[in-house]
Amino acid sequence: MPVWRVSAAVSLAALAAAAFLLLLPLGRCQSFGGVGLAPAQVLAPSLWQLNDAVDNVTQSLFPIVKARFGFCVGDAQKDWDRTFNYSGNMDFMENCAATTPDVTGRLCTAAEVRLYFDSFVESGGSTNYMKPNKNCNSSSWVSGCEPGWASSVPDNENVDLRDSERLPSRNLNSKPCCAGFYCPYGITCMIRCFLSSSCDANSEKQNITIFGALVMAALVLWLLIIYNFSDRILSHRERRRAKSRETAAKVAREAAQARERWKAAKNIAVDIQRQISRTISRKRSNKLPVGPASTSEIEEIGVPCHVAQPSELNYSDNAGGHPSEKNPKKNSTKGIHKHTRTQIFKYAYGEIEKEKVQHQERKNLTFSGVISMATKTQARTRPVIEIAFKDLTIVLKTNKKQLLRSVTGKLTPGHVTAIMGPSGAGKTTFLNALAGKLSGCQTTGLVLVNGKVQPIQSYKKIIGFVPQDDIVHGNLTVEENLWFSANCRLSAKMSKADRVLIVERNIESLGLQSIRNSLVGTVEKRGISGGQRKRVNVGLEMVMEPSLLLLDEPTSGLDSSSSLLLMRALRREALEGVNISMVVHQPSYTLFNMFDDLILLAKGGLVAYQGPVKKVEDYFAGLEIKVPDRVNPPDYFIDILEGMVKLNTSWGLKSSQLPVLWMLHNGYTVPPDMQNELNSVAPFRTNSSEDGSVEESVVTDDVWGNVKGALEEKKEHLENIFPKFKDLADRRTPSKLYQYKYYLGRVSKQRLREATAQAVDYLILGLAGVCLGILAKSSNDSNLGAAGYTYTIIAVCQIGALRSFSLEKLQYLRERRSGISSLAYFLARDTVDHFNTVVKPVVYLSMFYFFSAPRSTFADNYIILLALVYCVTGIGYTFAICFQPGSAQLWSALLPVVLTLMATQRRGSQILANICYPKWALEAFLIVNAKRYSGVWLITRCGVLQNFHYDINHFGRCLTVLFLYGFLFRCIAFLCLVLLNKK
Repeated sequence: MPVWRVSAAVSLAALAAAAFLLLLPLGRCQSFGGVGLAPAQVLAPSLWQLNDAVDNVTQSLFPIVKARFGFCVGDAQKDWDRTFNYSGNMDFMENCAATTPDVTGRLCTAAEVRLYFDSFVESGGSTNYMKPNKNCNSSSWVSGCEPGWASSVPDNENVDLRDSERLPSRNLNSKPCCAGFYCPYGITCMIRCFLSSSCDANSEKQNITIFGALVMAALVLWLLIIYNFSDRILSHRERRRAKSRETAAKVAREAAQARERWKAAKNIAVDIQRQISRTISRKRSNKLPVGPASTSEIEEIGVPCHVAQPSELNYSDNAGGHPSEKNPKKNSTKGIHKHTRTQIFKYAYGEIEKEKVQHQERKNLTFSGVISMATKTQARTRPVIEIAFKDLTIVLKTNKKQLLRSVTGKLTPGHVTAIMGPSGAGKTTFLNALAGKLSGCQTTGLVLVNGKVQPIQSYKKIIGFVPQDDIVHGNLTVEENLWFSANCRLSAKMSKADRVLIVERNIESLGLQSIRNSLVGTVEKRGISGGQRKRVNVGLEMVMEPSLLLLDEPTSGLDSSSSLLLMRALRREALEGVNISMVVHQPSYTLFNMFDDLILLAKGGLVAYQGPVKKVEDYFAGLEIKVPDRVNPPDYFIDILEGMVKLNTSWGLKSSQLPVLWMLHNGYTVPPDMQNELNSVAPFRTNSSEDGSVEESVVTDDVWGNVKGALEEKKEHLENIFPKFKDLADRRTPSKLYQYKYYLGRVSKQRLREATAQAVDYLILGLAGVCLGILAKSSNDSNLGAAGYTYTIIAVCQIGALRSFSLEKLQYLRERRSGISSLAYFLARDTVDHFNTVVKPVVYLSMFYFFSAPRSTFADNYIILLALVYCVTGIGYTFAICFQPGSAQLWSALLPVVLTLMATQRRGSQILANICYPKWALEAFLIVNAKRYSGVWLITRCGVLQNFHYDINHFGRCLTVLFLYGFLFRCIAFLCLVLLNKK
């Protein structure tokens, strides 16, 4: 028997049936050949008559097969030629006609082929089932019903091959199928075989693993070039910038030294002139009468009437590297005209050296010097913010706990105010209330901004807030952290030279020159010291030129010298009119005296003192509280408020009564629930009323209170997200497009410095490709490689995308609350992550593809994997933003497994499967693979696609759905980024 004759095995019989379903929609209608055939016992038909008869069946069944099996037919003409185009070799038909004269009576009619198709569809692609029919049923089962056998029709029956309704009686003279035909199980006719039907199932596999190694080597080389080249470019830019900066600083120092020498020489000359003048005057006074001397007489004795000024010495900015001192207002705009890097740095360092001299002059001012400074007309560049508050009370909405009570006072521009008190006194709460950052709290009282009832959020762009934790980017240098804050938060109209001046001035004042190019570092990777990190944390707010600067424990963890350095920098800001308030713990006596005002909070959020630092000791001395010798006053006051020091007064004063005494001292109204303290402090009572009654406590349900508080907190949170505050800051910061540009540069640098982590991700992905490629190669072609692609979908999970947002939540929240665009932040990180989206498929396929050797092309697999990575990256963003890192990793590993299992359930709901992204990825993989299964493999193609409910024409739809899923989850991630704000 010929090798392509189908054996009696049921499986191959079923294979043939499904394959013929593709034959028909692919074939072209023939214009010759009759509809009916002569009786079966006529002379053997000619070769072309036999071929004509088969083509007539194709023509008649074309609409039926196209309607039923279009899901597995791609290019009809191409599949027809690969499967049934025997025009080059018709020997098998000629041999069949010669050996079997009644071959036309054994060919399947359209009705029999249709019966076979119906059974194939009803059985879900199985060929072991055939519907009972006229010739093969339980009561009539001839040899022709067996696979590999066919029967003929009676002599008196005409056969119409195109008749799709009536089955002929075919049960006589059963014989084996002719060579080139196959006979399915359950019907008694013959169907033409496919081209190359005798090929080995594994003969098309090639050993192309070596090509995968070459692709991986090329990819590694390409990545090394990119990372190394980019790093060299950044290093070269930094070296050039550092060289220009050092040159400019040197020129500025030399110019300042020259100016100092000139001033010293001038002072010496003036002193000598005065001494000579006094000597000559004494000699002349003995000879001349006493009286006013004329100008000519003064000139005769050598006293000049005019002293040369620095401007007359032609000491220009170009010669000395810094502007003239004559017109400070004019100099404030000089930086606008600087273009080159060297000119900009010369301008910046010239101004810095000049400010140092002015600062030194302030220390040694005489009365005439004060008058001289007062007459100088310097334009103030920052708006003034004065904060006044009266009876400020803050209560938690959930449990009604009071955090602050009846706080009254004022924060003055140009002053540095210290906020002190024991732990739990509400210092940080008070600072957050001033900054408008409280949530979940009910605030009562009056807060005035510049004498008006205005929300502090309207001035967000000119308010700096330094959190207690050092929230800075550890994988950026000190200078890069400061520059990003300056670029995004300074005025968009400010020139480059003025920005350089601001950044360099703050680096100089905070003592960060030696570490400006050092990475800040993280907990895992050591960088600069803790004190230096704290100063960088403060510098992020100072470089944006705030009008109101609030600092939460900026000196905690700093030594005395670092604290003093930081305080001097803040004092310099205060001289420019900045309103500075800071929470401090245990300041030294020297540091304490550098503050202008003090707010001393007692337990319960009550004020024990608010006023000038110089008067605090006098106030407490009036209460018979004197600071012992060699004891730091702020430490002693805090110990009193903490209850650690027992007061020894003549009238038994307690520390809990100090807030009431302060209210009485200033004439404030005492809250009703504190009226009972009035009797014990009678010697210090003022006109305060004694008749206050304690408010009745209303007993409410705790559960309802918590629910109501949570709802109010959520409402307040939404109001903070979509604010209705009018911008009163009078500062136009860079647009979202420019902020996106700054974010893009920052994130790119961060990615370049995370090359090791990226390499580990690629290594893990490559190893997964090797393992899964070997597993996929061991499977046969019966499922079109579905198993290997299922592993791929699970392996390409979202873990790699978690690093984009989960590690910088605190940094983002700080930047967002300062007014920087969330959209620019999100788009910049997503844009940089597209590099991984492009590279990861190459890394994985370089191993998986060349180890598994699928029939689809590398390009097709790459396009699908690109869409898949884009999709799962968006899902990873959502997990990273919504969950903590541990939970996000668990979700990222678990979700692909669950969704893949749901998508591959053949008996499950198709609606549920269509929601799962693995369904569309797997369908795309199988489609590109199925298109390569032609000829004898057509039955495999249709069977697998039928089982999975896939359509070979839906490749574009699959890619579109994956990209849409990626875009949709990015939108969800962005909304979560904006809405899910940490309290």
